[in-house]
Amino acid sequence: REKDDKFKIRMPKLRIVKEYKEKMKIDDDAERNMLKFKKSSEEKSKKMEKEEKFFREKFMYDKEISVINTATAECSVPSTRRVDLPVTAGEQLDVIDVTEGSAVICRNSKGRYGYVLVEHLNFR
Repeated sequence: REKDDKFKIRMPKLRIVKEYKEKMKIDDDAERNMLKFKKSSEEKSKKMEKEEKFFREKFMYDKEISVINTATAECSVPSTRRVDLPVTAGEQLDVIDVTEGSAVICRNSKGRYGYVLVEHLNFR
């Protein structure tokens, strides 16, 4: 071991300019954020697909899902059943379909579907 230490060639450390080093760090952070964004959008799309599948099964909805109108929730309403959509005051909802009676099928920003009473909505 002592012989190896004696004959070991020592390479000088290259000094990196501070500005270049900071630029590399910024680029690396931007790349990490991009990867996080991709991952979160993939997770979100998978969750949206799962919610849509659940919606089609529960509501027996065969038509194409298209937004008829947008509405804002006037007050917060918790859901009593799984098919009801819990809403908070001021939340933006996409109206998907009109049903018989005083309820409409809506979708919230998280991609969840459910019935909401027309009384609780403010249409533009």
